[in-house]
Amino acid sequence: MGRRGGGRGWHGRVFAAAVGVTALAAVTSAWTAQAGSVGTQAARKGASHHGPAEKPVAVDIAHASDRGARGVNITIDDGPDPAWTPQVLRVLKDNGVKATFCMVGTQAQAHPDLVKAVVAAGHRLCDHTVSHDTTMDRKSEAYQSQQILDAAGMITKASGGVRPLYYRAPGGAFTPYSRKLAASRGMRPLGWNVDSKDFERPGAAAITATVKNEISNGPTLLFHDAGGDRSQTVAALREILPWLKQQGYSFGFPVR
Repeated sequence: MGRRGGGRGWHGRVFAAAVGVTALAAVTSAWTAQAGSVGTQAARKGASHHGPAEKPVAVDIAHASDRGARGVNITIDDGPDPAWTPQVLRVLKDNGVKATFCMVGTQAQAHPDLVKAVVAAGHRLCDHTVSHDTTMDRKSEAYQSQQILDAAGMITKASGGVRPLYYRAPGGAFTPYSRKLAASRGMRPLGWNVDSKDFERPGAAAITATVKNEISNGPTLLFHDAGGDRSQTVAALREILPWLKQQGYSFGFPVR
């Protein structure tokens, strides 16, 4: 899974918004324990129909679909966003599709109504860290812990108690430590097989063509609902989802 090249400006602004949180990691020796406490408390509060809090899951990066060989997983990253998440939700509803939303902690904290709307529509939540730092794999374990566990707490609180079931490292910047930590808290590390390249805004036709050409790579598809104008993503999804059905695919969730 390669790192995405575009959108550094927006990610930088998200990172800056969280600087007060991340700066704390550099000056306190109790950071890991503190972050663990936050994540643990949030997970316990988030016990729901999704299952017991903190039940460990596999540490390897998931790509497969729970619908089997002809299943596909729609995953939506970087939101929620007040302009684009509702439009993505509408397209998914119109096509009877459930998706996995990989949310940035600060975005979830800022838009709890949208997090709740995602959950109410039957979609699943995924932890995408506090500030979408694509250099996570070059940071300390304490920093990784803070980013993952604090985001889980933010998302769980914003959702009204539903915890994320997956963890997706920004840009695919996983480490053995981050995978083990997430899995120990019930969040399966989540990869992707098809990067739609929608983040680069190449046009709806190009996004659609990428998915059609690369769907044979595997079932987990990557799209975005934040980080800029996502109108091309919305338009592409309106064509891609019916096309996948016509090809005999069914829509599921990543395996856990």
